[in-house]
Amino acid sequence: MTAADYKKKMERIMKTKVFIDGSEGTTGLRIHERFAGREDIEILPICEELRKDTEERRRLINEADVVFLCLPDAAARESAGLVENEKVRIIDTSTAHRTEEGWAYGFPELSPGHRAAVRDAKRIAVPGCYATGFIAAVYPLAAGGILPKDYPLSAFAMSGYSGAGKKTIAVYEAEGRDKELDAPREYALSQNHKHLKEMQKITGLERTPLFSPIICDYYSGMLLTVPLYTDMLAGGQTPEKIHSFFGDYFAGEKFIRVMPYGKEADYQGFLAGNSCSGWDGLEIFVTGNEERVLVSTRFDNLGKGASGAAIQCLNIILGCAEETGLNL
Repeated sequence: MTAADYKKKMERIMKTKVFIDGSEGTTGLRIHERFAGREDIEILPICEELRKDTEERRRLINEADVVFLCLPDAAARESAGLVENEKVRIIDTSTAHRTEEGWAYGFPELSPGHRAAVRDAKRIAVPGCYATGFIAAVYPLAAGGILPKDYPLSAFAMSGYSGAGKKTIAVYEAEGRDKELDAPREYALSQNHKHLKEMQKITGLERTPLFSPIICDYYSGMLLTVPLYTDMLAGGQTPEKIHSFFGDYFAGEKFIRVMPYGKEADYQGFLAGNSCSGWDGLEIFVTGNEERVLVSTRFDNLGKGASGAAIQCLNIILGCAEETGLNL
């Protein structure tokens, strides 16, 4: 064996082996793209015709160091059940395990305990996109004793159509599509959106929030707003005090940017849902008046709301800079 061959062999041994189960979906494709140029990662490929072959997936899952699950919930549960190698670490982007015992919740900025749990976990559940925006706004206020756990919370949000998956993307991008797609469309009208369970559990709320999501005619980006009455909060809150609280809470976090108070004036008083498309962080705005406050979060539903968060979790467990391979 030549010195060059030996070097290549050692580099291969040192690389983290990654298998993406569901690599053809929107999130799976974005995760794969983010590994371009990374010399510390070796992607374990699967033949197109074997993507749904259980035994081939079992082999690759147990050969990998880290497995990303980018699948529907039932398939994600099945894949998690295929793990036989105790050294395999799973990062699940589906809804399946976000409130399950034994799974770390992949939102490290929430507390030192959350970051430590991600670092040490064998099983990590990446937050949902809407849940990311809601929890970023609500968890700190609840943890800080400002927001009562029984507060009757509501939230509304707008998102690009990419968050609904490949079939919806195709509908929005088809020629001669229905004219109704030109306008924002509210959905989940039955108040049974799949992210509600984690939104309530992770924040510790006693009441399930009222939640109104809206899908819009742009590709990616998300804006979520939580309205609050100051007289129902603890500590005599004002917009300025709440803004200062968020600034202190997320101080030093690379992925969370608490925007300067009054920043919305730079946008003529408007906040656009697509402004963070292609960026992997999350912005927080605090607006309103002495009686009514709005806490708004803005980010990319495919970034901090999906694949970007998954890669951040990978970087934490590998011990490298959290922003490696990401766009900040």
